[in-house]
Amino acid sequence: QVQLVESGGGLVQPGGSLRLSCVASGSIVTIGTMIWYRQAPGKERELVAKITSGGSTTYKDSSVKGRFTISRDNAKNTVYLQMNSLKTEDTAVYYCNAAISTTTRFIDSWGQGTQVTVSS
Repeated sequence: QVQLVESGGGLVQPGGSLRLSCVASGSIVTIGTMIWYRQAPGKERELVAKITSGGSTTYKDSSVKGRFTISRDNAKNTVYLQMNSLKTEDTAVYYCNAAISTTTRFIDSWGQGTQVTVSS
């Protein structure tokens, strides 16, 4: 089995920064694309940013690009989301998703989520 665990969420004032982390553990052979999603109250879950195993990145749109940076440390099976200049509309539960291959199967794995609240 595999597990994704997010951390780094919290309460921050507008304009502040947070760095989210997501660590994958278990019987991992390879990890493909790793993705950060978010879900605000009353809204659908949306992709925020993704990064391939080779380091290519894609962002939701201009609303986060330039403020958020996704990165990964393959040696640590970890993906990060550096969030700067946070806005109230960034408030959401942030989820990590990863395509993970084990010795026996492929798993589309999700973390439990970490709450990010941007408020004065």
